[in-house]
Amino acid sequence: MQLKKSLGQHFLINEERCVDIVELLPNIKPLNVLEVGPGGGAITKYILEIPGINYRAIEADNQKVKFLQKQFPAFNDNFILGSFLEMDKPFEEPFIVIGNFPYNISSQIMFKVLDWVPDVTHVIGMFQKEVAKRIIAEHGSKDFGILSVLTDLHFDRVYHFDVPPEDFRPAPKVNSGVIRLDFIGNRFEIENEAGFKKFVKVAFSQRRKTLRNVLKSHFDPEELKDDFFNNRIEQVSISALVNLYKSKYESK
Repeated sequence: MQLKKSLGQHFLINEERCVDIVELLPNIKPLNVLEVGPGGGAITKYILEIPGINYRAIEADNQKVKFLQKQFPAFNDNFILGSFLEMDKPFEEPFIVIGNFPYNISSQIMFKVLDWVPDVTHVIGMFQKEVAKRIIAEHGSKDFGILSVLTDLHFDRVYHFDVPPEDFRPAPKVNSGVIRLDFIGNRFEIENEAGFKKFVKVAFSQRRKTLRNVLKSHFDPEELKDDFFNNRIEQVSISALVNLYKSKYESK
């Protein structure tokens, strides 16, 4: 099967790892599952063995869609040709997103998932390890960033296992990691999430500077005298960042 580098394709060939990923799916009914980038169907074949599953997949490569339709004729209409980043929500009911996510758009995939909250109940994804670590990072880590904060607003985040390059064809030059996110609601009861997202992006825009310098356009000079603003963003916990935002924009 021909690979397309432009689509960031690396096919998982370790069957044990395929099973490990699918076993992370929760035992819930109904089980509505969207697979992103099924490629050659490495984990698809195990997903489709689950009794009563309501399955759909989005694949950007027409050749792979035709291959999958031949491999799984009973699910012929469930394979959608298109871009995940441009697709509409695939289910009216709550659903799960799973996949060996293309490395070149994996961060964008997560931002799209966050736009679908609260309808996405779980995310089970394989990412480049660096991206996986950023998603589950806590403050104090060099991996702590925008994705860490925004995913923590709604999900419990767990890093499950590494996947080495030799488990793929062709072997990527980086390690991979599989994580699972479980939806828990609006953890911090933020009223205006769009406003908070903008605030977070500003806070992380100049990581090497203190919050006093980064947020000087958001707070009065008197407020900025507080020692809290001596910190850089990676030193601040997610809850503290939420409290800072709420104190300024949701306390009135």
